[in-house]
Amino acid sequence: MQGGPLSPVLSNVVLDELDKELERRGLRFVRFADDIVIYVKSRRAGQRVLQSVTRFITRRMRLKVNADKSGVNHPWTSKFLGFTFTNSAQRPQIRLHWKTVKRLKERVRELTGRSSGRSVKRVVGDLTVFLRGWWNYFGVIQSRNRLARLDVWIHRRLRALVWKQWKRARTRITELMARGIPKAFAVPVGTARKGPWRMSQVKWVVFAVPGRYFESLGLNIPWTSTA
Repeated sequence: MQGGPLSPVLSNVVLDELDKELERRGLRFVRFADDIVIYVKSRRAGQRVLQSVTRFITRRMRLKVNADKSGVNHPWTSKFLGFTFTNSAQRPQIRLHWKTVKRLKERVRELTGRSSGRSVKRVVGDLTVFLRGWWNYFGVIQSRNRLARLDVWIHRRLRALVWKQWKRARTRITELMARGIPKAFAVPVGTARKGPWRMSQVKWVVFAVPGRYFESLGLNIPWTSTA
């Protein structure tokens, strides 16, 4: 049942007693399914609450607490449902946890893999669908600094895919020239022996395959269009 659609519902039923206990103690907390965060004013208070709540769950409710995932942390270092906070006592903002960004990039790498044999248009379509769904969930963030230049990185991933699919030097030279690159530059670039990832940041390749090319194929990076 872990990860299934009934998991949150069953957790809410089972852990309703815990919610009421925390409310009775006057603690500020947020919970989704079996993930819970309790906010207190000091690390010392956090240690005390962690011990007492763990004791309540194990002895009173006869449930097991995952010790590896339990601990006392600052709000800006802890992660809850992929989110965290900025380090500001006056104006804290919701932001992405760094692990969330890492998982996002891992998924983008999978979708833009250069050995799948899919067309660039198909890759762009699949990528856009994923990014739209991802942003529908994480779009509530207030601080977007961890998304900075991710659009540039995504364009580079796609550009490397294009370069790989052009394959032969003759094709690369022809494509570069067709996109306005002078022959004097297209020939040395098209015959270069560097790999697709390194070539994807070469100036003439960037000029020939800019970000707007992928946008013309339907690419939509949501946080750039709503910034």
